[in-house]
Amino acid sequence: MYRIKHINIALVLVLALISYVSVAQSTKKLVRQGNSQYEERNFSEAEVQYRKALTDNPNYYKGKFNLGDAMYEQENYEESGKIFNELAERQLEPEQKSGVYYNMGNSLMSEQKYQEAIEAYKNSLRLNPNDVDAKYNLEYARKKLQDQQQQQQNQDQNQNKQDKQDQQEQDQNKDDQQKDQDKKEQEQDKEQQQNQDQQQNDKSDQQKQQQQPQPQQISKEDAQKMLDALMNDEKNTLQELQKQKAKAVKGKKSEIDW
Repeated sequence: MYRIKHINIALVLVLALISYVSVAQSTKKLVRQGNSQYEERNFSEAEVQYRKALTDNPNYYKGKFNLGDAMYEQENYEESGKIFNELAERQLEPEQKSGVYYNMGNSLMSEQKYQEAIEAYKNSLRLNPNDVDAKYNLEYARKKLQDQQQQQQNQDQNQNKQDKQDQQEQDQNKDDQQKDQDKKEQEQDKEQQQNQDQQQNDKSDQQKQQQQPQPQQISKEDAQKMLDALMNDEKNTLQELQKQKAKAVKGKKSEIDW
């Protein structure tokens, strides 16, 4: 029984080894197929093959690294950076990790994350100080960061200037509105005062009219009496005049020459 048991264990180990070798060969084959598509610039097809390879062996470095490159070529920089960041956390050979940081820097550069790209290139150069491309990209990233900061500074200055102008315009508009309001109120006060003065004048005129003596109204009988009296006075006056005239004629001497 022990011999059989040992035989079974050995058989399992052999089968496992065969399976491992088969999987490894399948993974490498898929990566090679992906590389062929990559060389022909069929990056989406290359991505498919690399992902198939990683399904069989998620930790396969070359499949993961090349998948990051395929994503970068498809301008999916966020996904590419994520893949290289995951690789950077693994225990890799210095040259491999240097390449990971270099490609990570390129992905960050494409996203205009220049400060993060600078750090990635620095990490790459710490592992491979003689990498000329990494040195060049580092300086380029620094220049782009400087331009970005200057542009941001100019934008901030322009924004502050615009904000100041807007505030001045708002203040001026408020002043104009206040002046218009004051003028309107003054006109309203003036008109109200004029109305009050006119009302006062009208009231004063009305009071004067009320104070003036009004002609007394007499009855018809009183009017007739007054008329009769006037006629009697006139008659008496006429008679008196006639008497005086008669006296004057009677008293005149004749001067006839005989």
